[in-house]
Amino acid sequence: MLRALALSLALAAPPLAAQDRVEVDMELVLAVDVSRSMSPAELEIQRHGYAAALSSDEVSGAIAGGMTGRIALTYIEWAGSSSQTVIVPWTLIETADQARDVADTLSGFFMEGMRRTSISEALVYAADSFETNRFDGLRRVIDISGDGPNNMGRPVLLARDTVLARGITINGLPLMTQDPFSAQWGIPDLDAYYTNCVIGGPGAFVIPVTSWDQFAEAVRRKLVLEIAGRSGETERLIPAAAYDCLVGEKIWEKNRRYYSEP
Repeated sequence: MLRALALSLALAAPPLAAQDRVEVDMELVLAVDVSRSMSPAELEIQRHGYAAALSSDEVSGAIAGGMTGRIALTYIEWAGSSSQTVIVPWTLIETADQARDVADTLSGFFMEGMRRTSISEALVYAADSFETNRFDGLRRVIDISGDGPNNMGRPVLLARDTVLARGITINGLPLMTQDPFSAQWGIPDLDAYYTNCVIGGPGAFVIPVTSWDQFAEAVRRKLVLEIAGRSGETERLIPAAAYDCLVGEKIWEKNRRYYSEP
């Protein structure tokens, strides 16, 4: 809550003078799904996975190998349209110790999941946060993970196009693990959904996770690729006319009778 308050104060602050800004190789938003479809154990796996990746020698090496040798990142957890929580505010990472400090914050506490899934509003929220930080990145990237399609807020294609128009790249980490909740609310081709409906921009890519024991390694590999400015593994794009990017909204309409929420 204190970090969220700090971000709110930053949003209200006047723009920083040019001499107060810091040039970095990349400004990176880690936007992480914490919707109710994620169990407490899975939420913990996510936090520990990102913490382990940020603490790894591979990620530190990728940061050191950049033109400036530093990046800036923020870690945001999201669920429904108005459910975005800043866990790590915009932070400079130039040394392994700074990366470990962020990892320690991620490992420090865990929140309960929140209702619904709004990839679209998470993308717009993340894009807006670039405008209020003190960094000038050679690249701006949103790294968004999630275990289901958008089912709340503006259509995901509209949000994606709005973000891409601002010169921001979107990469995806679709979580394709299987459980009873995903059988009811998820889709079997979430990687194709992310490829066709969520990601975009120069070098955009998707790395699917099909079991939780793969998660930490997938995050580490994804961060290395993003920091180094290289593409990862993405399924072949399906023609837009052949893929329904409103599939999540349609699933919600079919299942909403189980909930009192409108």
